[in-house]
Amino acid sequence: MIKPEASKWQLYDRLIDGIPQDSEVQDCLVGMRWILVRSDNGVGMSLTSPDGKQRLDGSGTFRGRKTRELATLIKSWNTMEAAIGVAAVNSYYNAPGVFARSWDTDLNDQPEANAFEHYKDRLTGKKVAVVGHFPGLEDLAAACELSILERRPRDNDFPDPACEYIFPQQDAVFITGTTLINKTLPRLLELSSGRISVVVGPSTPLTPLLFEYGASALAGTVVMDGERAWRFVAEGGDRRVFAHGVRMVKVDPGMVHNAQP
Repeated sequence: MIKPEASKWQLYDRLIDGIPQDSEVQDCLVGMRWILVRSDNGVGMSLTSPDGKQRLDGSGTFRGRKTRELATLIKSWNTMEAAIGVAAVNSYYNAPGVFARSWDTDLNDQPEANAFEHYKDRLTGKKVAVVGHFPGLEDLAAACELSILERRPRDNDFPDPACEYIFPQQDAVFITGTTLINKTLPRLLELSSGRISVVVGPSTPLTPLLFEYGASALAGTVVMDGERAWRFVAEGGDRRVFAHGVRMVKVDPGMVHNAQP
């Protein structure tokens, strides 16, 4: 695991540097809920920023850029730009071909269940924190002692700065991949040290690199049918995108390709 004193930008820089220099962006789509970037590797996803009214100075210039160049937007403090950067990053790491080279698992064998359903039995009776108010957490809440942290809290949610106080008491933590956008992921992974920590959601880059920063599992998405997903998002598609050419994927360190037994 990376030492805590490492630069907070190190994770971002390594994600960017891992993208081939010759990879190019073929198109970019900013939908109502999702952002898609198509590179010559594949199609990457990100959740759109809730601050969707922010100005995008580069609009109309993304196509034809080097993927690595567009990925540098992940470091922007303009959250819409950063979300586009995340989608560019994922157009490489979450592409089916790159996934096959990185992970010793068949995409077609991946269970069609979200991360919370997948891990629920392991978490029964435990203390669990989730960063991000995901839909469908009711079943998980019935099985464990659940704390939800959210930037825009609702009902019984905790505000996300409460992570500094809540995380040390938890057995497991789920962290939304959108924390890459708001730059809190490195700190959240530090706070998760020593417990189950899953980076979850379509914005999550499926790269073993995240294990070096404290993640114990990843639950993201691979766009299997780019044209189908593109059409759905272009026409205002919502979270039902998972029925339109997008597959939920769960990986852990034991699945790293060529990992030592």
